[in-house]
Amino acid sequence: MKFVDEADIVIEAGRGGNGTVSFRREKFIPRGGPDGGDGGHGGSVYLVAKEGLNTLADFRVQRRFKAANGEPGGGRNMTGASGADLYIPVPVGTEVQDLDTGETLGDLLNPGDVLLVARGGRGGRGNTAFKSSVNRAPRRFTRGEPGEERRLLLALKVLADVGLLGAPNAGKSTLTRAMSAARPKVADYPFTTLHPHLGVVRVGVEQSFVMADIPGLIEGAAEGAGLGIRFLKHLERTRLLLHVVDASPDRPIDEVVAEIEAIAAELGRYSPELEALPRWLVLNKLDLLPADERQARVESIAAACGWEGPVYGISALAKEGVDVLAKDCMRFLETLRRERAEQASAAGEPPADTARDESGHRP
Repeated sequence: MKFVDEADIVIEAGRGGNGTVSFRREKFIPRGGPDGGDGGHGGSVYLVAKEGLNTLADFRVQRRFKAANGEPGGGRNMTGASGADLYIPVPVGTEVQDLDTGETLGDLLNPGDVLLVARGGRGGRGNTAFKSSVNRAPRRFTRGEPGEERRLLLALKVLADVGLLGAPNAGKSTLTRAMSAARPKVADYPFTTLHPHLGVVRVGVEQSFVMADIPGLIEGAAEGAGLGIRFLKHLERTRLLLHVVDASPDRPIDEVVAEIEAIAAELGRYSPELEALPRWLVLNKLDLLPADERQARVESIAAACGWEGPVYGISALAKEGVDVLAKDCMRFLETLRRERAEQASAAGEPPADTARDESGHRP
């Protein structure tokens, strides 16, 4: 199935039922008075996060959704039946925005999360509601209110702990295959990755994290060049970025440094929040160098670009240095989880478990 990460839909809540005009008519009870019931409320529209859904492709076929209307009221003060609420399943990780106002309505981050996106109209009042001491036989009623109608933008942002970014053919997909059971396409031409891939990286018996591989970035990506800009949003929910770079010996150091700086600049232009995430430099394809020259090249590249964070020299294809990288990522995530739990405890808030299960969802 083709990956679809955005969809615009129209949703409409149900209209409330009309109130009714009725008078009590029974034998031996003259002038029974008004007994018109109220109309039922219209059904509301909800989005619900459902496990097993991975794309928004279904919304390419059906784009309009409507909840049921409320039934009109009846005699004998009978209230009309309310319209059934409509629950629309969406993938976990879906962000919902109102297209007309630009307002973000919410995020569905956990399986079973429910978001009200359109409220049903209230039912109208029957003539019973208008009786008084001076108007004992009212013939007045009100019509049901229309339900809310909205144009929504659904944006799927994958939930991953670690995100891979870098230029095309840097080896991100190969690294994903080396560290997890995911099998993204690998080939010797650019942009072999056309949509994000998630892989579960197992470090220990009960230690694992989710890693996301997105299409490669090129200079000008923040302005729409290439494929990666469309998927940069999938990195916004990660906690750690691995900047993968092709450091093979046939590339001059100046060229490698220029690529690193270009990708970093694209991050800043796209989102300052994304740029502020912890980012580690991963120099790949070092198996093409003799073993005794690899460390020197890693140090030279790091010094040339003024890199101050962690730097790793690996070969994703030969799986050299991959285990150390995975363990350090796990250690970083566990430390971050403990720090957040301590901060929540100090603030008197319930601890938020930042771990995710194998499907990438928070339990």
